[in-house]
Amino acid sequence: MKLSGVAKLPLHGGRVPRWLFNRMVKLAEAIVRVMVLEYGRREFIRRLSDPFWFQAFGNVLGFDWHSSGVTTVVTGVLKEAINPQEFGIAVCGGKGKASLKTLDEITHLANVMNFSSSRIEEFKRASRLAAKVDNAALQDGYSLYHHVFIVSEDGYWTIVQQGLNVEDRSARRYHWLGEEVLSFVEEPHKSIVGDKKLNHVLNMVARESREARKISVDLVRENPSKLASVFARLNGFLTLDKWIEREKMFEMKITKYLEMPWRVNWRILKKIYEIQPRNYEELLQIRGVGPATIRGLAFIADLIYGEEPSWQDPVKYSFAFGGKDGVPYPINKKAMDEAIATLRETIELAEIGYKQRLEALKRLRIFIGDK
Repeated sequence: MKLSGVAKLPLHGGRVPRWLFNRMVKLAEAIVRVMVLEYGRREFIRRLSDPFWFQAFGNVLGFDWHSSGVTTVVTGVLKEAINPQEFGIAVCGGKGKASLKTLDEITHLANVMNFSSSRIEEFKRASRLAAKVDNAALQDGYSLYHHVFIVSEDGYWTIVQQGLNVEDRSARRYHWLGEEVLSFVEEPHKSIVGDKKLNHVLNMVARESREARKISVDLVRENPSKLASVFARLNGFLTLDKWIEREKMFEMKITKYLEMPWRVNWRILKKIYEIQPRNYEELLQIRGVGPATIRGLAFIADLIYGEEPSWQDPVKYSFAFGGKDGVPYPINKKAMDEAIATLRETIELAEIGYKQRLEALKRLRIFIGDK
């Protein structure tokens, strides 16, 4: 299983006209049908986990805005276009309130695709953990508002979820690929795409955060009263900013924590102590463990035990041709050419009208800059 990529996009607040959405559904159904027949369900799932292919697919369908809307529109189109009993693929979840129905819809797959109860629980666990990782373990300023779990009857799955940054009105998209994730809590990213690299991102799923994760688990397994005394020792650190000039303060690692909301939920820590999680993954799965708890534990691991977590934004590539804001464009030209060739061949074989085929191919050419 592998977190396959992240895309940062400007927000798009408008709605796709119903007539256009309906055309997208018909085109998507034709393309998916060919993809499944020619390449198989597994390959289609893998393609959806590729941010570049996903964006190109959205453009082919007719959504050519470089915005967050492509995520919700493409997944919404796929959910309506794909009949699980016909394609052997199901799309669960969606945007806003629809995302809250993901687990119930996954449960329903036991009847639709004859999955065992243990397999259903495995899918639900993956869905919950993916959301918890991107909301709490990777703190990049984006709160999830969209979550889709797509699975084939063979058991291959991908997750496409999106977070909102209220301050700069942008969204960041996260793709997960089930077959490649070896660990949910260490280096789950395969490729990450974004137009802006942030200075301070608490990345507890980075390899460099391994010791900080271990100490976090050790801390919550101790009696909360001991943890309270540790927090008391940190109060001295928290008052330092009163005596240090602003310019100098930014040179200290403590500023990374001071810039974050600071509050300790002792009720949650007591609950965690009673559960006694064995590892960081189990810690994340506990209901009520959120960004504040993760930050607090990372703070102690750093300032008391000297194990600093990673503050590097895991974004690697820009979605814009030529790169943007110092973030390079992906240089894996072979993979990009393969993705484009797959889409082009699928369009050629799809059972659609001549004009619709020409329009789809034209949109693909425009997307890759071949006008």
